[in-house]
Formats: sequence, structure tokens, C-alpha cells
Amino acid sequence: MPRPYWVSLILLLAGSFGASAAPGLFYSRSFPGSAPAYLQVTLDRGGNVEYREAPDDDNPLSFRLSDADAAEVFALAAKLDYFKRPIESPAKVAFTGAKTFRYEDGSQKNEVKFNFTEDLSARALTDWFERMGEAARDYIDLERTAKYDKLGVLDALMRIESDMSRKQLAAPDQYLPLLDRIIENESYMNAARERASRIAAAIRNPKP
Repeated sequence: MPRPYWVSLILLLAGSFGASAAPGLFYSRSFPGSAPAYLQVTLDRGGNVEYREAPDDDNPLSFRLSDADAAEVFALAAKLDYFKRPIESPAKVAFTGAKTFRYEDGSQKNEVKFNFTEDLSARALTDWFERMGEAARDYIDLERTAKYDKLGVLDALMRIESDMSRKQLAAPDQYLPLLDRIIENESYMNAARERASRIAAAIRNPKP
């Protein structure tokens, strides 16, 4: 029986949307016994990031990298031929987690798995994704303590400030709404509010 016209139209539109999906990068690290034991980060060319700690997590933490940072990450992937070649080092080293890079662009899909690499571009790209993951965990920790453990807020803020001082905090703008809520809420300790204010000021007015 021929398909009704409206069914064919829906299928055609669905195919068109799928074909026009923005190119994306995927990174995962599985390391049982570590914290977290699994992490997964995806990034599209628009800078949109999703962080998960389980492959089936349907409620990821989402945030956005700046255009310049997203372009830098994709440039590193380009140096690696978008994962069309192996990057695993032949050196015998300790296990540091089963890692995966993947590039998807429409029907194109390239993937490479590794434990340790000596390729400088691959190491820089790994560092970028790990920084995104650490930024997500810092946010989750601050959000949790702000809701349920006000005495723990100061420690969470100290970790964020430490990451900032080491230039390891990806997408710092994502913290501003949460920091502002802490600053304006007198139920938090003065020390926490003052530190949140200092961090927010540093994010809004970064040093050159």
C-alpha cells in the first residue's frame, strides 16, 4: 500500500534534518575505580557541550564554549585527520583509562581508541576534553552544595578558584548565574559570598 503523502513528507524532512546536523566531536574515558568511573563529553561547532557520567544519561549537563575555544578544539581534531589514523603509543605505560575520540559529520563517522598517546595534538585535545569534564563536575558540585550543603559551598568555590588560577577552567561564564545567587543570598557564609564575588569579578573581567 502506498504511503500517505504526509508520511512521506515527514520521512523526507527527518532525513533532511539528520543530514544537516552540525559536525560534532565525542570524547569518553572509562576507568573503573576512578572518580568518575566514566565520563563523556560532546562538542559541536557552535560550542555547545554536553557532559555525561553514563552512556545512557538522558539528563546531561549542558554549557557552551566560546567561539574561539570551540574553533581551537576542532582545529586539533583536524590535525589528527578527524581520527582516521591510530594514535596509540607503542610504549608500555600504566593504564590511564580507555579513551575514545569520535568525529561525526552527517554519514561520516571516524573513531579512534587509545590508552596513551605521544601525539602532541592528541594530548592537547585530551586535555581540552578533560578540562570540560572538570568544569562540569565543579559546576555540579557547586550547585549541589548550594542547594543541600551550604557549609560545603566555600570548599566548592575554592576548587573552582584553584582551577581558574591554573587556567584549567573551561567555559567559566556558565558559573555566573549560580555565583550571583550565592553572592545575593545572605544565608551563605560571608566568606563564601566574598569568594563567589571575587570569582565572578575575575570571570567578568579576565586579565589579559
